[in-house]
Amino acid sequence: MIYKITEGYFNSFDGTKIYYNYAGKGMPVICCDGIACDMYAWKYIFEHFVKDHKIVRWNYRGHGRSEKPADFNNLKIEDLVEDLKILMDTIKIKKAVLLGHSMGTQVILEFWHRYPDRVIGLVPICGSFEYPLRTFHNSDILEKTVPHLARLYEKHEELFRTIWYQILPTKFSFWLSVLVEINYFLVKMEDFMPYLEHLAKMDLRLFFRMLQNANQHSARDYLRNIDVPVLIFGGEKDKFTPMWLSKQMHNMIPTSELQILPMGTHTSPIEHPDLICLRIEKFFKEKINRKSRKKQAVKKETRRISENTPSSGNE
Repeated sequence: MIYKITEGYFNSFDGTKIYYNYAGKGMPVICCDGIACDMYAWKYIFEHFVKDHKIVRWNYRGHGRSEKPADFNNLKIEDLVEDLKILMDTIKIKKAVLLGHSMGTQVILEFWHRYPDRVIGLVPICGSFEYPLRTFHNSDILEKTVPHLARLYEKHEELFRTIWYQILPTKFSFWLSVLVEINYFLVKMEDFMPYLEHLAKMDLRLFFRMLQNANQHSARDYLRNIDVPVLIFGGEKDKFTPMWLSKQMHNMIPTSELQILPMGTHTSPIEHPDLICLRIEKFFKEKINRKSRKKQAVKKETRRISENTPSSGNE
């Protein structure tokens, strides 16, 4: 399908320049990445929905074509939420369906918490609602290890950077990822390599800071208050955010549905593109569009009653 991509930048609340692009027309759908991602997870979802919807992608601060913030204290989930709000203001989107992969789940949940009137629906994909480093491979080993790695990087930055940049964007790293997480029988190497190539270029100090900030965030206190349609995807073999987290989130959000992805791992958006796209399409049709039509019918009936009600004023 041929479509025109519009792209641009905006200055966020602290002056950081943030990159975005979009295509299509119709109900806005905004895609929020995982940490260290540069839109790779949205390849198939973007292509599937662009014919009927306005699909928006953007780079987090310090990711892809977006600038790093001058102040590294502005790398919290809450800061990404403010970036998202300003993005919507910039391209004049009043309300949208928010899709979040991995850490993007925390971003879209927190966005609903702060700006509920601007959310039509939520689609968390293979993401945790709190403290993601505490459940990696069903262990807190990453929570204990990351601070040490961050300090080690500060002491041996040049060595770290050399190893990081030379090994990550290679087929060796792909096969290592197959051993650790991704499903070789479902994923294509050409779909996953852009992630490794982007990760290799990242500022590691920013990466470690953002990872630790994400691990301090929790949406647990307000999950039960979410009142928009929610479709949760959980990977059956996801070790980064184990499937039981998706089930727990589903049990706490009264308006949610849960779709388990058979044999899916943390990279399910490129492992199960057809299943995910068709399930989201069904969700839009049955939950989002139906709710919208119901609201319109209520407004129409209210207006009709108002117009046919005699005035009680003195004539």
